[in-house]
Amino acid sequence: MRADKRARFDNYIVGSANRLAVAAAHAVADAPGAVYNPLFIYSSAGLGKTHLTHAIGNQAMARHPDMAIEYVPLEDFVEQLHAAIATGEMDRFKQRYGRVDVLLIDDMQFLTGRRETQSELLRLLNSLQGSKRQIVMTSDRPPAEIADVDERLIQKLSGGLIVDIGVPDYETRVAILRAKCEERSVTFEPGVIEELARVEFTNIRELQGALNRLAAAQATDGSLTPAQVNTLVGVPEPAPASSPTAAKQDEFFSFLTDIASAVAAQIEPWKVRVGEAVGFWKGEGYRTGPLERLMTEKQPPENWEALLRGFAQAIDQLKDLEQKASSVDPALGGSELFRDPERLTEAEAFVERALAGAVPPAGPQGAFARASFEESPSNQMAVRAADAVIAEPGHRYNPLFLSGPSGVGKTHLLNAIGNELARRGGANCRVACVGAQLFIDELIAALQDGTIERFRARYRAADVLLIDDVQFVGGKERTQDELFHVFNHFHAAGKQLVFASDVPPKQIEGLEERLRSRFEGGLVAELNVPDRTLREKLFGRFLADARVPTTPELLAYLAERSAASVRELIGTVHRILAAAETSGGPVTLPLAKQTLEPAVGAAPSPPPTVRQAADVFFLDDEKIVWEWPDAAGRLVEELR
Repeated sequence: MRADKRARFDNYIVGSANRLAVAAAHAVADAPGAVYNPLFIYSSAGLGKTHLTHAIGNQAMARHPDMAIEYVPLEDFVEQLHAAIATGEMDRFKQRYGRVDVLLIDDMQFLTGRRETQSELLRLLNSLQGSKRQIVMTSDRPPAEIADVDERLIQKLSGGLIVDIGVPDYETRVAILRAKCEERSVTFEPGVIEELARVEFTNIRELQGALNRLAAAQATDGSLTPAQVNTLVGVPEPAPASSPTAAKQDEFFSFLTDIASAVAAQIEPWKVRVGEAVGFWKGEGYRTGPLERLMTEKQPPENWEALLRGFAQAIDQLKDLEQKASSVDPALGGSELFRDPERLTEAEAFVERALAGAVPPAGPQGAFARASFEESPSNQMAVRAADAVIAEPGHRYNPLFLSGPSGVGKTHLLNAIGNELARRGGANCRVACVGAQLFIDELIAALQDGTIERFRARYRAADVLLIDDVQFVGGKERTQDELFHVFNHFHAAGKQLVFASDVPPKQIEGLEERLRSRFEGGLVAELNVPDRTLREKLFGRFLADARVPTTPELLAYLAERSAASVRELIGTVHRILAAAETSGGPVTLPLAKQTLEPAVGAAPSPPPTVRQAADVFFLDDEKIVWEWPDAAGRLVEELR
């Protein structure tokens, strides 16, 4: 893998926390193999060690064009090693890395427990060092703290220069922010950048995410003042834990068109047979174009019976192909390709790609359109950020992280982004949209079936990846490991990532720091509970969809009622419609008030059946008094 051209020394800000690491990196890039071999750089996630590694590769390539330079994350190195062992091509694997002049290995902390990889890596490092070729490695901890690693390898990793990168200080944060603003042609009022730099972020991704948030807020609300910075980037109040959204069940609609009866009266018996076949296969949900064209013939073709048999055989092949596709992903079995015998060749190619892992997961739900998503101050930043992603996927706000309580429109907006990107990109844009639970389930199935490589290939085949309810990956170590590598693949390739969660990344319990910092490195945009403006727009739309005439007074009254989610608004509309249907009259303001504001009176006494059916102990006359004059006096009392 080549070094990322976007990561260079000239766009890497030097400060007191990284000065030694940068100086060592410059020395290594200028004279590979001559000094600091190996160079081992470590830091917490999001502080720039990967950027610095790529910068070494790019500068070494510029200074020494004839050198072979290879950048590889350790996980990719492990996968390549396992594949070489499985296919009996270890000699080719050794030759590939034996020709490298500068080897850059990222995320060395994943060596833990991998004895076979450690042995091969030790052999490779000895070979490269022996021939004066440069090795650069990064990790989130120093070599001595990487658990369960061969002592010989630890000594080899520690044999050159070990440097760390710390958290940037105030001056460095200001310089980073100014460089990012210049790079994106974004300007702020005096003092805004300085005020943001005073916030002590733990890594640069958090700092970049906060800058994205300010840029999005300024694009939405106009110019910002320094006094607004802390409010916009402050830590949000903890949100109540939400229960997993109930899985939606797809409804299956089937219909049967009885063409056989329509053609039964025809004189030609062969048309009766063809018509019966058309009716049967249409009833099974298949396209019958060839048979319908056959029925338009005035005279029966000599091979009309063979055509009927061939059509049935093609459908049998489609059924077999559909079953194979479903074994990869049940959603793939629903493709229209498997319903049209005339597209048999396309279906075969589709399944071949699916089995090779080249077909990404299912796309977004078409019912969620961007045009039907209403905007208001409560969700304006998220909507504007979504529009920016649609306009420039992979360039602005990557990743985009949508957060907010249940029922405020995260799933709608997530799918709407996917639908717009798919529409604009056409057939060449492959958009994958999955729930985190499906991602977890598919990973478990792949591990059980031994098809993990196909699992990875499927997700990496997408051009855009949208994951809903990503909070469910918290505490699931292997899932986070796979998601980490999928994230890195998409981000390095400039492909858009969008996530949705009921809480911001900082509040996802059990989320690893390496993922949290990456989620926050783009833009975290909140969708809040519907405000009055949004409630009025939504009530107007819901009632219009129900073909109910409204008045400004009715909408104003409904909008004044607070609601925690859009689902509550839908429930309110249903209550009003049910009341109107019961009364037989139109939906009016008095009806709405009567329905939503029932008369408040004394609570009725419990009926006798309650006392008879209830637990005898808790309704004992000595322990509970039900009917006191004052309702507030219905208390559990010990009278003895």
